[in-house]
Amino acid sequence: MRLGVTLPQTSRYDLAHDVTEFARVAEEIGFDSLWAYERILAPEDTSGAHGLYGIPDLAWPQSYSHTTDALVTLTLAAAVTSRAELGTGVLVPGLHLPFRLARTLAALDAAAGGRVIAGLGSGWSIDEFEATAPRPIGERGKALDEFLDIAAAVWGPDPVSYTTDRYHLAPSRVNPKPARRVPVFLAGSNRTALGRIARRADGWLPTGVPPRRVGEILAGIRAQAAEAGRDPAGIGCAFQLGMRSLAEVPTAGRQPYTGSVQQVVEDILALEAAGVDHVYVTLSSAAQNLKELVGAAENLHTEARAAGL
Repeated sequence: MRLGVTLPQTSRYDLAHDVTEFARVAEEIGFDSLWAYERILAPEDTSGAHGLYGIPDLAWPQSYSHTTDALVTLTLAAAVTSRAELGTGVLVPGLHLPFRLARTLAALDAAAGGRVIAGLGSGWSIDEFEATAPRPIGERGKALDEFLDIAAAVWGPDPVSYTTDRYHLAPSRVNPKPARRVPVFLAGSNRTALGRIARRADGWLPTGVPPRRVGEILAGIRAQAAEAGRDPAGIGCAFQLGMRSLAEVPTAGRQPYTGSVQQVVEDILALEAAGVDHVYVTLSSAAQNLKELVGAAENLHTEARAAGL
């Protein structure tokens, strides 16, 4: 089991100092990966389609109103680490010009010595799409597929060329290239998303799904991959374990992924049994400051390894 943690990205941290300090310490503790997520704005109006995850009237968390850029955050982490992988969990390609995003990820991977994991999703915020996306939110799936096509070309050998219904690149030299083949993990759990993972991705990037269900869905993805002529064993799973608090909760009736670090380790064991080979924990969302975050990270790593993970 590879074990990762999220980097601090919100206003409760001193972002001029805490990203690099925590990245350095987390790698020293022994974590295998460091992750950053993308959130570019938080709308004042959360009515109707503007609600969180597109759920009408569902308020956005306060933390989303101040989130550092995911790729800037990972670049800071890359500069002070040498071993831990650097994951985006998740980045929304539909909010970006695909060529520029592909080239930026390639440059980050080259600078980091081949450590980037491209965790991608189609997105859900109508406000974010209206503010910056080249395509409307109704075309978010098409935008993701388009990015995967363009990234494959940009990350491949020169000369690079492609033509889509929107973009054209005449044969060109595009550098730097990634230091390794960048693994692509895709989020989502509906039929379309799972089919895309089976056909095109190196793995699935779920969150919030109960362990038993994770195993069932992962088996289905691998079966679809085999039908598409791919090696099902090559489809991995990097699970985002979302924590909002470090407090212990009563064992009776406890929902998965809630409670203390010790309780969450039990969930990680269940995920391992379900076939998950990589888990990263959003400790930075649960801790209140850098000192508490470092303490929680030390505790998580110690408890996880003591449990045999």
